Amino acid sequence: MEQTSGAARWQARYDTSIARGQVRDGDFTTLSGMPVEPVYGPGLNGIPEPETQAERERMARIGWPGEFPFTRGLYPTGYRGRTWTIRQFAGFGNAVQTNERYKMILERGGGGLSVAFDMPTLMGRDSDDVFSLGEVGHCGVAIDSAADMEVLFAGIPLGDVTTSMTISGPAVPVFCMYLVAAERQGVDIGVLNGTLQTDIFKEYIAQKEWIFAPEPHLRLIGDLMEFCTERIPDYKPLSVSGYHIREAGSTAAQELAFTLADGFGYVELGLSRGLDIETFAPGLSFFFDAHLDFFEEIAKFRAARRIWARWMRDVYGAKTDRAQWLRFHTQTAGVSLTAQQPYNNVVRTAVEALAAVLGGTNSLHTNALDETLALPSESAAEIALRTQQVIMEETGVVNVADPLGGSWFVEALTDRMEAEAEAIFQRIKDLGVLGRRPGASGQIEHEIGPMTSGILRGIEEGWFMSEIADAAFHFQIALEKGDKKVVGVNTLTDSVSHDLEILRVSHLVERDQVATLAERKAARDDLRVQAGLAAMLAAARSGDNMIPSMLEAVRAEATLGEICHALRDEWGIYREPAQF
Repeated sequence: MEQTSGAARWQARYDTSIARGQVRDGDFTTLSGMPVEPVYGPGLNGIPEPETQAERERMARIGWPGEFPFTRGLYPTGYRGRTWTIRQFAGFGNAVQTNERYKMILERGGGGLSVAFDMPTLMGRDSDDVFSLGEVGHCGVAIDSAADMEVLFAGIPLGDVTTSMTISGPAVPVFCMYLVAAERQGVDIGVLNGTLQTDIFKEYIAQKEWIFAPEPHLRLIGDLMEFCTERIPDYKPLSVSGYHIREAGSTAAQELAFTLADGFGYVELGLSRGLDIETFAPGLSFFFDAHLDFFEEIAKFRAARRIWARWMRDVYGAKTDRAQWLRFHTQTAGVSLTAQQPYNNVVRTAVEALAAVLGGTNSLHTNALDETLALPSESAAEIALRTQQVIMEETGVVNVADPLGGSWFVEALTDRMEAEAEAIFQRIKDLGVLGRRPGASGQIEHEIGPMTSGILRGIEEGWFMSEIADAAFHFQIALEKGDKKVVGVNTLTDSVSHDLEILRVSHLVERDQVATLAERKAARDDLRVQAGLAAMLAAARSGDNMIPSMLEAVRAEATLGEICHALRDEWGIYREPAQF
């Protein structure tokens, strides 16, 4: 029967993983010493095979770990093969201060680094820009040039550590600074591994940190995809982000659908550039929010893998598993944290992190209890890190692949999530039509696909923003009525807890950063900087890939603000249309 062959296929894959040394040497028993199997399902572990056609069709949708449609995970071993990467998000003040925090995270067991940038950097402005006043180093680390990036990773070998950078508008010049920092360490950039967010669609939809109109941003992203596909095969140049969509107030289904739709748009961008889907698709990764509705979040993650695999195979023609995989990072929900009774946030974060793990996340960041008030203190960051480590080392959830697979509740929620997402995809496609769009100055036009067209139309008309605003409004009404309860906020408000000591970023950080920037500008070769910027603009006008010329400008210590200002002058700026 089909289910017998399914179990046999999984067993063969698992045995192959053992033979290749891909299964950890661990204690795969319960706390009481009871042995547990690596997976549970029909045809294994004494579980009967499905007898009816409906049951067999249901099992085909659920599948097996490591097998299309990957509902139960990408690998037959689950976390027995490799646990998720503990990737703590950090960044504050200047590069020296953040470098110290990174070393603390690595020393205490963190497996990867994730860079939080300050607001001027996120907007493509230097620390000495008039619009940067009062913001330097406050919500992340200030990065003005490759010299700052070099200091940021001093003593941290970039060839050995995976690094995620959460930035989209100026992602490409910041990435060039990262490459130059690696070069200055003597690292071959071809071996780098990590993730760059780069997801400009979600900026227009939710976070609002763009620089240009959508088309010039897509031009840069296309250049980046080409460059990484050819030069840095393991690096992921795009992390399609649902996190900020959810934090803006969307429902779980909207987060799922808008995020995957954005991903399909980037697939269409790669195909329009003539890239091989089997080569560039593995360079796409995803970034989701883990909120407090435990089972809804697990279902969201499982549905995401299944939808992505099916669309990649059936719509875009991907044939290999790697090109069909949805790999994702998760961050616990910042919007769920409360300033009232902040120690409750430790519990919230633990529940959200467990949901991410049971949903099969590939890497995870856990928020600190004080992040609703300020950047995390060192002690709060340690608790957030230890939360992941307790889940990994003490709960036993790493012993079984997709332990909730087959649950009537979880599978029904997963199916419901998938159905709601598909309905939203159709609405997005209906917004646009397949065709050509006028390019920005010096930009080569490419045929765009139906999902990309719908996304761009939805951005122009404010459709995404309106949908999220409606969802946020309905939740707020439920909160104010008491239908939705938040402990310490609208219920159980008495408390004996004391105020927290929170991290304060000194105003001296901005003064020192501006002074250092002035010194670096005075010491560099201005003719080389101007030549690099001119070559970059020439590439922008000719349609050549802009990454090599931008790299040359960065090697000359051109600043982020200078690069972005030059491109603003060339392409103009974007202002969101007013919505009423």
